Amino acid sequence: MKTYSGDNRFLARLIVITICLLSVCTILLPAGAQKANQQRPRRVSSGETQTSGQDNSSTNSGDEVEEGDVVRVDTQLVSVPAVVTSSSGRVVAGLKADNFLLFEDGRPQTISNFATTEAPFEVALLLDTSGSTRADVALIRQAANVFIDALRSGDRVAILAFDTKRAGSSRVATVQVLAKLTDNRKTLRAAIESLGSSNGTPFYDALERVADDIFRDPPRQEVRGRRALVALTDGVDSTSESDFAAARSRLVRAGAACYFVQVNTEDFVEDRLLKDCEDDGRLTLSAQQLQRYRRIFVPRAKPEDYVDFCKMGQFERMQISRDLYNLARREMNDLAKATGGKNSAAASLQDARLAFANVATEIGTQYSLGYYPTNKARDGKYRSIRVEVRGLTDKSEVRAREGYYAPKN
Repeated sequence: MKTYSGDNRFLARLIVITICLLSVCTILLPAGAQKANQQRPRRVSSGETQTSGQDNSSTNSGDEVEEGDVVRVDTQLVSVPAVVTSSSGRVVAGLKADNFLLFEDGRPQTISNFATTEAPFEVALLLDTSGSTRADVALIRQAANVFIDALRSGDRVAILAFDTKRAGSSRVATVQVLAKLTDNRKTLRAAIESLGSSNGTPFYDALERVADDIFRDPPRQEVRGRRALVALTDGVDSTSESDFAAARSRLVRAGAACYFVQVNTEDFVEDRLLKDCEDDGRLTLSAQQLQRYRRIFVPRAKPEDYVDFCKMGQFERMQISRDLYNLARREMNDLAKATGGKNSAAASLQDARLAFANVATEIGTQYSLGYYPTNKARDGKYRSIRVEVRGLTDKSEVRAREGYYAPKN
């Protein structure tokens, strides 16, 4: 009997101690859990960021974010400029976000930002005053002013051109920024009036300058996805340190739609390339041009065979010139297509004025779509983009950015 009574007292004490411990844990757990919840980073779905006024049904539902949560956004907004034209070629205005379908690598994406045609634009205007256009700077000024006149209030423009500077005993063609991005029309007209000329065409260097300088800073919210390069040029590079692949990569990463007004200077240049090297009216291909030609068209040839232009025969000179012009057309077509822009031919500088006006009109009717990719891998790889339009009775065509490079850690 005594042993049994002792066991009961022991069990009673054990039960009391257990109840006390459970009470303490019940009091402490909510505070600890709340502290952990405040420090725990929460992951937000890409669809949670959207433009004001957009229907909530067009966004993905992500994790609920409570007050005090630490938010981590895993992806970056991808901006996609797009122009929609009807079967007759007319620009289609008045569309809404619901009219567009957007795909990345074939997978549907949610449009979380949408800018209509009324949103402002930022434009880098590149004016080529080299080669055969040097004698027609006045016509280039007229074409540039037509472009400025066709833009809307709030659109900002930067102006770039080529110039010649002396480096030691030689003269070197350089890229000159005549005006940074501004909506001050007086400043822009003064920059156009200051246009000079150059004895070379650093075209690829100019493309890189646009990406690295003019569009270096992230765009303001109201112009996100609404940036463009507009270039008046024949596209034949002669003196750049850079090459087309590098310039193309930078502009694609910058997200700027590329528009080219391609002036036909081929006949003028070819006529002067065929002149005797003693003729003061001749043109010659630079050492950079000759070596670039060799690397692209005859990579097995000896470098020393493409050094002295004057030692080449007339037929060889003509063939090199034609190949370089065809290369320039392919490059401009490629860059325009990849970025959602356009390459337009102008038979003369007089025609360039109309081409500039058409480009300005198209820029003013461009939509901007933005999305947060469902593929969150930061691998630096290229991803393709496809845009479709729905809800239109007339058959339409969409010209949009074809892809982008994902960020890389």
